[in-house]
This record gives sequence, structure tokens and C-alpha cells, in this order.
Amino acid sequence: MLGKTAGGLFWMFRYLERAENTTRLIDAGFRIALTRPRSENDEWSSMIAAAGVTTGYLEKHDDYDAMRVIDFLLRDPSNPSSVLSIMESARNNAKMVRTALTREVWEATNEAWMGTKDALARPIKHRNLIEVLGITRQHAALVRAALHGTMLRNDIYDFSRIGTFLERADNTARILDVKYYVLLPSISHVGSALDNIQWEMILRSVSAQRSYRWLNGSDINARGIADFLILDGRMPRSLAFCYTKIIDNLGYLEKDYKDRHDCHDQAQKLSAKLHGKSIDQILDYGLHEFISAFVQENTAVAQQVESDYRFYG
Repeated sequence: MLGKTAGGLFWMFRYLERAENTTRLIDAGFRIALTRPRSENDEWSSMIAAAGVTTGYLEKHDDYDAMRVIDFLLRDPSNPSSVLSIMESARNNAKMVRTALTREVWEATNEAWMGTKDALARPIKHRNLIEVLGITRQHAALVRAALHGTMLRNDIYDFSRIGTFLERADNTARILDVKYYVLLPSISHVGSALDNIQWEMILRSVSAQRSYRWLNGSDINARGIADFLILDGRMPRSLAFCYTKIIDNLGYLEKDYKDRHDCHDQAQKLSAKLHGKSIDQILDYGLHEFISAFVQENTAVAQQVESDYRFYG
């Protein structure tokens, strides 16, 4: 496969996952804000920081008003990381690699772009926010369903999946870090009702609340949730699950191309860190420190994949 085609597939599915996860980040901030005093805006500044758009936001705004933050993250044309911009990028990449996609995948992607564009044509009212966020997630799910249901399990599929899970791991880590490091008002709240409510909102933002309760009942606590979202290989948005899939798809590429690259070794090393630690070891080390290191190493793996497979060569 041409590196440009591989890169188009990789980024098409990274963008789709990023758009969905940006809506999840907003959903987490919105729900957590309901548990906080109205005068506090830390959750919204943390949303901007987690999305990596602080500089761009502060060039336009001088405070972290909730609806300004939401509009910037969802639909502001000056923000290349807004959901609207990302979905357009996903569609543009899909157009570039259209001959590598089945008709169903292309149509689902095109409909996702048009549906998102229509939903975000006007500023979102507070009462409609959850519905609008759900529209983007539903569209992304339909593209994934088309991929799983109609595509050959070959290198096209592998690059699509690698992009998806690298992006998903990054976003799960960032959502966890926003809660643990930024949102908790003070150390005195650890283990409190407020703390537990906020952790439960994090579960809801990654569609993991019911799964967690199946395994743990009503015992909602920071340690259990961190363990679930970092190390539980059954949870499809956990860091461990994502890296199991990344390793699998990189392995299929190695087998098909009969060539092993540095990205394979980097991914294996990061996967071993996830599978070789307990949650108590991670918490003793520091959850924020562990997640920050993970995000950096995950980014390095993604960059190495791009280099090894010559996406821009």
C-alpha cells in the first residue's frame, strides 16, 4: 500500500475517534459542572487544556465561560480541533482514500459529516447540548459499524484500527487526568460524595458506567475506576484494551509485509508497562505522572508509525 493511502486511512479514523472523544470530554465537563458551584470554571479551563487548544482559545476569549468553551470546542471555525473541523478533516481523508473503502464506509463517513454540520450550524443551546453530543457519537459509531461489517481484514483495516486505538487511548488518558489532577477542588474532597459523583460522571463520559457496575456493583471509587479505565482488558476504552488491539494490528502488518519496524518495539514496550503494573503501583507512583508519561509515549508510538510506514514519503 502507498504510504499516502495508509496515512489517509490512519488519520481518517483518528479524526473520527477524536471528534467522538471531544464530545465525550465536553460531556464529562458539563456533567461534572453540575456538581460544582456555579462560580467555578476550573472544569472548563481543564477541558480546553485537555483538548490542547489553550493558546487558540485565549487568543479569542479572556475567560472560561461554559458556553464559550463549548462553542469553541464544537463549532468554532478558527479552531482546527473543533468537532466540526475534525469531522471535515475525516471526510477529506476519506475522499482521498475512497477507492480503499467500501461504499458503506464512505457513505457512513459522508453522512457523519453532513449530519454533524447540520447539528452544529447554529450555536448550541444549553438544553440541547447532550442531544447534539449524542448525534456526533452516533455518527462515529455508524462509521465503525460499516468498517467492521464490510471491510476486508487486510492492511487497510489494520491502519484504520491502529489510528482508532492510538487516538482512543490518548483521549481516555486525558479524560482521566482532567478529573484526577484538575477538577477535584481540594485534597479534603478525596473519597467524599462529591469526589465519587465526579468519578461516576467520568464513567458515563466513556460509556462505561453500566459495565463498571456489572463488575463492581454500587462501589464507585477512584481506585476501582482508575483500574477499570487503565488496566481492565475487557473494557474497550481502557488503555490496556487499546494497546492489545494496537499490538494485534501492528502484528498483522508485520506478518503481511514481512518487515518489523521501531514502532512495533515501542508499542510492545508501552503495552508491557500497562500489563506489568497493578493499580496500586500506579497510584503509588502518581496517577497524574503515570498518565502524563503514557500520553507522551503514546504520541511517540503514533509518530513512529507514521515514519516507519512513510505516510508522507
